[in-house]
Amino acid sequence: MSTSKKKLGSPDFTKGVAVSSVGDGASLLGHAHGEPVLLVRQGNELFAVGTSCTHYGGPLADGLIVGDTIRCPWHHACFSLRTGEALRAPALKPVACWHVEQRNGRAYVGRKVKRAVAPSPPAKGAAPRSVVMLGGGAAGNAAAEMLRREGYTGRITMLSADASLPCDRPTLSKGYLAGTAPPKSVSLRSRAFYEKHKITVKLNARAASIDAAARRVELTGGKRVAYDALLLATGADPVRLDVPGYDLPHVHYLRTFADSRVLLAKAKASERAVVIGSSFIGLEVAAALRAHDVEVHVVAPEEVPMEKILGAEVGKFFRALHEQHGVIFHLGTTAASFQKRTVTLKSGERLRADLVVVGVGVRPAMSLAEKAGLAIDRGVTVNEYLETSVPGIFAAGDIARWPDVHTGERIHVEHWVVAERQGQTAARNILGRRERFDAVPFFWTEQYDLSLSYVGHAEKWDSAEMDGQLGARDCTITYRSGRNILAVATIQRDIASLRAEVELERKTVAMAR
Repeated sequence: MSTSKKKLGSPDFTKGVAVSSVGDGASLLGHAHGEPVLLVRQGNELFAVGTSCTHYGGPLADGLIVGDTIRCPWHHACFSLRTGEALRAPALKPVACWHVEQRNGRAYVGRKVKRAVAPSPPAKGAAPRSVVMLGGGAAGNAAAEMLRREGYTGRITMLSADASLPCDRPTLSKGYLAGTAPPKSVSLRSRAFYEKHKITVKLNARAASIDAAARRVELTGGKRVAYDALLLATGADPVRLDVPGYDLPHVHYLRTFADSRVLLAKAKASERAVVIGSSFIGLEVAAALRAHDVEVHVVAPEEVPMEKILGAEVGKFFRALHEQHGVIFHLGTTAASFQKRTVTLKSGERLRADLVVVGVGVRPAMSLAEKAGLAIDRGVTVNEYLETSVPGIFAAGDIARWPDVHTGERIHVEHWVVAERQGQTAARNILGRRERFDAVPFFWTEQYDLSLSYVGHAEKWDSAEMDGQLGARDCTITYRSGRNILAVATIQRDIASLRAEVELERKTVAMAR
């Protein structure tokens, strides 16, 4: 067999394989027409799709088949087995899909499936003539793309306060800052993509106000942008430490691509860094800085990192992981002041620092919504369709607070995948689809060579049940309120994470009826 065939793997599906060789609800790796192919069986039907998730390249062969879809084991993207379409974020691009023919008990992979024509837009007059996304992050970008995928032909304008095109924000504190992800991988789409799909993207466009009555956004400088429907997706701003020296040039925050570029340059030139905060962002930054051999000190007021979200046992495990990589913790205190080369802690201790990164949380950017008269409740209040108290204005992402069927309360979740999925749902509802947002929240963290996945939402929980061993990096942690499962965290158990997501989805659907 040639080297190329070895790389593609066996069998060659164009020559046919026995249908019985693919178990029901299972898959078989092979190749066809010079490309790797995953053959999937569901009952009497067979499907052939690409083998890698279009998000980060996760192996779909290790994913979960649910109905006529397949889910990525890494970050829970979902693809149609019939068309290859990316049904849910974080994947935005489809996977390849081939026709499959069955003859005499054998399956043959034929030509590629042509992309289906986008669904027809609503009847004339039902869809808005123009849609404005106020924000160029996860929600705004996902909404703009979904509008076009749904067949919308009206004017789309994205107003972004950032200097860069919409970017893959999770990698800013992970792969890009660590130096393992190239700069070209950070942008979600190229400028040419937006031009091709007639999506106008205005960068460095800061909104001063929203005139809900006149349906227009006024930018700083006086320019006005009219809309028929508006998606408010302004995200969140980092919480600033109001202590002496907060504005010194070596004190940084991480939110944008520009922030991460500056930090990467500083990491390469620094010997010692102090990270304020032991949340996910703080610990991911600490791990990334250690990849550049920077001495890292983590300062945080809590006694156990991430205890509130993951519990004491998991928090202690992550602390030990960082200490194994040389990170030094200073817990139960925080920064009292910053000096040119040092950080003074409230405990009185002084730490030398060439670089300081503050990661103590974020606040939803709600000032525009407040001035526009939208209903506010620790976020912008939206209904199950993500529409605000003002008709024609929707909200998604870090600012949105929506009704949760599990608790009967409104929640808001500051996670990338949630923001993208809300943007997609909001786009369909802008077109009148009336689709309830009920996706199960998902996020992941990567620190060194360890990845933890988390599905569900548990602001408060009674018990955290451990199955497996943290030390072996093989476990599932189930967070409950009484007998009700609220969330599930996993390490090295991708299928368990996907199955937990499916089970929470089923409960969500049942409770919503």
